[in-house]
Amino acid sequence: MFEPKEKLELIIAYKFHYPELLIQALTHSSHINESHLRKIESNERLEFLGDAVLEIITSDYLYHQYSDLPEGDLTRMRATMVCEASLAEFARDLELGSFLTLGKGEDATGGRERNSVLADAVEALIGAIYLDGGLEPAREFLLRFFLKRREQSFVDFKTQLQEQIQKESEIPLNYVLVSESGPDHKKEFVMEVWHGQKKLGQGSGNSKKAAQQQAAKAAMEGFSCI
Repeated sequence: MFEPKEKLELIIAYKFHYPELLIQALTHSSHINESHLRKIESNERLEFLGDAVLEIITSDYLYHQYSDLPEGDLTRMRATMVCEASLAEFARDLELGSFLTLGKGEDATGGRERNSVLADAVEALIGAIYLDGGLEPAREFLLRFFLKRREQSFVDFKTQLQEQIQKESEIPLNYVLVSESGPDHKKEFVMEVWHGQKKLGQGSGNSKKAAQQQAAKAAMEGFSCI
């Protein structure tokens, strides 16, 4: 039987060298206040750091992924990806609320599902990973579980590919599942997109839908060869 901390480490695919950082990232200020502990023992300082780490990694990702977009568009995309609602949804994907240490009052009033609490906890977790292992583990965590999924919320590559294909052909696109691996809490799907007898692209993701989007994105990137 896994301890709660170890279960979360399995979910996020990261093992902490300094587990006290993870414990702090999961400790809400309401628990600190009720327990009369030092305020700096809550996750607020890690949240402050994680916010900055999230912004630089997201900015770097968008800068390189969308080399043709101007600064204003990149800023709007980043704002959409890292807004409170988006981070809270990410926290729910990780089941992060169930691991939080809250004060009794905060817990009783639904703190584990409150967007502000969950978003802050995500930023604190990012800050903890950064302090524990550096920028690259934080980047790998966000790439694997957050950035590509959030990107899909405003870029529908499947629709774009379908519209492009329909300009030249009436043959429908076909998405094929190539492989499925990993435990239930960390599935990895690989999908291919075909147009008739020609494979246009391949992609992977933690759901079939996400993998289809990545396959369509790969096809769009190589569309000049279609």
